Amino acid sequence: MNQTEIISIFTKKTLGLTFALSAAAFAFGQEKASVTGTIVDKSNQPVPYASVTFSNKQNKLFSDATLTDEKGQYKLDLTPGNYDITVEAIDYKKSVINKQIAAAGNIGALSIEAEGSATNLKTQEIQGVTITVATKPYKVELDKRTYDPSQDIVSKGGNLQDVLSNVPSVSVDTDGTVSMRGSSNVRFLINGKPSALLGIDDGANALQSIPADQIERIEVITNPSSKFEASGTAGILNIILKKSKKTGFNGSVIGTLGYLPQTNLNTNLSWRKGNLTWFLNGGGGYRESKNTNRNNATFFNAKLDNDRIFTGQESITNSNNSNYNASSGIVYDISDKTSVNASATVRTYESENLGNITYDYRFLNNPNSFVTRMNTGSNDNLAFQGDFGIDHKFDDKGQNLSLSVSLQSNRSYNDTNVDETENGLFKLQNSINQTTKNKTLVGKADYELPIGENSKIEAGYRLDINQNVYDNDVLERTVANPEFHFLNNFTYNAYYREIFNAGYLQFKSKIGKLGYQLGLRNEYSQIDIKYSNLDFYTKDINSKKTYNNLFPSVFLSYEIAKDNQFLVNYSRRIDRPRSWFLIPNPSYTDNQNIFDGNIDLNPSYVDSYEFGYSISKGKFTVNPTLYYRHTTDDVKMLVYSDFVGAFHTKPINLGTDDRYGLDLNFNWDATKWLKFLGNVDLFGYKTTGISNAPELSGRPLSFEGKGFATRARLTSTFKIDKTFSFQLQGFYRGGQKTENQTRDDMYALNFGASKTIWDGNGTVSFNIQDIFNTRAMRSTTNTSEFSRDSYMQWQPRQFAVSLTYRFKQGEKIDQPKRKKDVNANATGDEQQGPM
Repeated sequence: MNQTEIISIFTKKTLGLTFALSAAAFAFGQEKASVTGTIVDKSNQPVPYASVTFSNKQNKLFSDATLTDEKGQYKLDLTPGNYDITVEAIDYKKSVINKQIAAAGNIGALSIEAEGSATNLKTQEIQGVTITVATKPYKVELDKRTYDPSQDIVSKGGNLQDVLSNVPSVSVDTDGTVSMRGSSNVRFLINGKPSALLGIDDGANALQSIPADQIERIEVITNPSSKFEASGTAGILNIILKKSKKTGFNGSVIGTLGYLPQTNLNTNLSWRKGNLTWFLNGGGGYRESKNTNRNNATFFNAKLDNDRIFTGQESITNSNNSNYNASSGIVYDISDKTSVNASATVRTYESENLGNITYDYRFLNNPNSFVTRMNTGSNDNLAFQGDFGIDHKFDDKGQNLSLSVSLQSNRSYNDTNVDETENGLFKLQNSINQTTKNKTLVGKADYELPIGENSKIEAGYRLDINQNVYDNDVLERTVANPEFHFLNNFTYNAYYREIFNAGYLQFKSKIGKLGYQLGLRNEYSQIDIKYSNLDFYTKDINSKKTYNNLFPSVFLSYEIAKDNQFLVNYSRRIDRPRSWFLIPNPSYTDNQNIFDGNIDLNPSYVDSYEFGYSISKGKFTVNPTLYYRHTTDDVKMLVYSDFVGAFHTKPINLGTDDRYGLDLNFNWDATKWLKFLGNVDLFGYKTTGISNAPELSGRPLSFEGKGFATRARLTSTFKIDKTFSFQLQGFYRGGQKTENQTRDDMYALNFGASKTIWDGNGTVSFNIQDIFNTRAMRSTTNTSEFSRDSYMQWQPRQFAVSLTYRFKQGEKIDQPKRKKDVNANATGDEQQGPM
C-alpha cells in the first residue's frame, strides 16, 4: 500500500465518521447571567465557607461551583436554565434544592440545617475543597470556538506554537506560519489585546517563547463581529493566559527535558482573599532547532558562456535559543460593582544560529562552480507590557462599562556574519546589523446596555498607536574590493507609524426562535513611512497613506429545537500589510535569496460568509460550517530571478482570491476510555492575477489557479485508568496548485502519554512530535525562465518528558477544615478559569 492509498483511506474514514456524527448542529453558547445569593442557617445567620454547587439539569457543561465568603455570600456567572443547587458546610446537613435561573440577579437566601449533636457523627477532615467541573477540550460558543489545551497530552511541556498545531481549524506550517482555513492572515491577541509578548509582526520565535503551561484557553474566531478589530482576514486567535479564580494560595510548577535538546521550567502562582487577587506566572527555557532548506533550479534560454543552466542549493541552520518571561498582576474589587486591575509582563529572547549554505553552479560552457556560505548570527529581544483597567457594573441587569489602556515596547538586535568561498577560495564577507524598536499604545472603552429581557446594545471606542523604527547596516568586502564597504541598497533607516481610531455599535435581540445581531464598525487609519538608504537613486522616500473603512457584520440564528440551531453570518475584514512588508529592502542574509519589501503595498479586503448547523448531545459535539471568503487586492508573493540569477520574493497587490469549503469539527466521548477530537477542512480555491512587474522585464507571471484541497486532524485519547492516558494525533494537508506553482501534500503523526502521581499533585508526561519525520514542505515553481524545486523542514522529529507538581490546590487561607472533596480531577490537570 503506497502513501497516497494510506492517506486516501485515512481521509475517507475520518470523513465518514465525522459526517455520521454531523446529523445536526450545536446550539449557540447562551449568554451568562451574574447570580448572587446568601447561605444562612435556621437562625438566619450567615454560613461562611459553604460550598455551593449549581448542576444544570439539561447540560453538564453549564454547571459551576463556588464558595461563600466570610459573610456567607457568593457570586458566579451562570447560563440561564434549570439547576439543582447543592449546599454543604461543616456541621450542617447537606441540602439540595431546585431553582430556575432565568436572568441576572439575587436569588435570595438559602437555608441549611445544623446536624444534631445526638448523632455524634464523625466526618473525615481534609484541608480545603477542590471544586472542578469536567470540561471538553473543544466547545462552540455564540461568536467563537474555544480550545482547552489542559487535556492536550501531545503538547505538554511545549509552547504556544505546539499548542496551535493541535487546535481545530488552525494549521502551523513547517516554517512556523499559522493559518486558518488555508489563509495565513491571522490576527493574534493576548487576553483580548495585541501584545508585546508576540514581538514585532508576530514572528514564529515569539510563538515559541510562550509556554504551553501558561495558556488557559484559545479562542478561535473565524468570522468576528463588529465588536472585534477588523484586522485579520482569516480570523482572530485570542490567547487567554492563566489567572486563578480560586480562593487562597495556589500554584503549580512544570519542568521539561527533551531532544532536540530543550529544557523548560515554568511556574504559575496565585493568591486570593477577600477583595484582592494576585498572580505571578514566569519561567524560562533553552531549546535547540535544526532548519533544512533545499532548492534546485534549472534555467532556460541560456545563450552566453556565463549564463547559468543549473543551481543546486542546500541550507542547514542549527540554532539555540533561551527565553525568560514573568508576568504579575492584581485585581481589586473596590465594591460589588467596581473593580480595577493592573499587570506587567517582561520577556527576553536570545538566540544564536550557525548556517551552512552550499551552491552548485553549472554554466553553459564555463567550468562549474562550487560556493559555500557560512552564516553566524545572534538575536537579542526584550519586550515589556503594562496594562491597567477598570470594570464597573451600573446595576445587576447587565449594564456594564469597561475601560483599559495598554503600553507595550519591544526591542530586537540581530547580528549576522557571512563568509563565502568559491571553489575553496575567499569570495566575499558580509557583516549585517539590524535593530528594530517598537512602541504601542492601545486604549479601549466598551459599554453594554440591556434592553428588556432579549435585547442588548453594545458600543465602544478604540485607539491604537503603533511605531516601529528599523536600522539596518550591511557591509561587504570582496576579492576585488578587500575593504569593508556599505551595500547601498541594503543599508537603510526606516520609520513606520500607524494610528487608527475605531468605533463600533452592535444591537442584539431575539424574536421567538429567531436571534439576530447587527453591527457596524468604522476604522480610520493613518500610516507614515520614512525610508532612506545610501543608494543614489532611491535615497529618501516619504509615504503617507490614510484609509477610512466601514465594516458591517450580521449574525442570524434560528432554533429548531433545544441544542439544535442554524447559524448564518457575514462580516467584512481588512488585511493591513505588516510594517516589515512595506520596507523596500528589509532582508539580506543570502545574496541568492532576497526578500524585497513593497512600500506601495495596500490593504486587502475580504467579505466572509458562514452557514453553520450544529448539535451537542451528551457525549458528542459536532459543528459543521460551510464558508465562503472573497478577497480583493489580494497579496501575492512575486518570485523572480534578476540579471545575476538571484531569486527575489516581493509582496504585491494582485487580483482576487476565493475560498469556499466545509470546516467540520467534532468531539466524541466514544467510551469511558476512548475519546476523539477531530477537524476536517475541505476547501476549494480560485485565484486570479497576472503580473507585468518591471522586475520581470515585461514578462507576465500568472497567479491563476483553482483546485480543491484537504486538511484533516484526528486526536485519539485512550484512558487506561484514572491516572494514566495516552494520545495519538494524525495530521494531513493536501497539496495545492496554481498555474506556476505546485505544493505537495504533507502528513505527520504525534504521540503523547500522561501519568498522574503523588496522589493527584503531580503529572509526568512524555511526547514525540512527528514520529516518522515526515513534516516537511515540498513545492515546485515553473516559469518561462526557470523551474525550481524547493524543500523545507522547520524542525525534525523531537521528544520531551515533563513533570508537573501542584501545591495547595483549593486550600483556603484562614478557612475551617472542610468535609470532603466535592469532585476530584481524575487526570490531575488543574482547571483554572479566567479572572
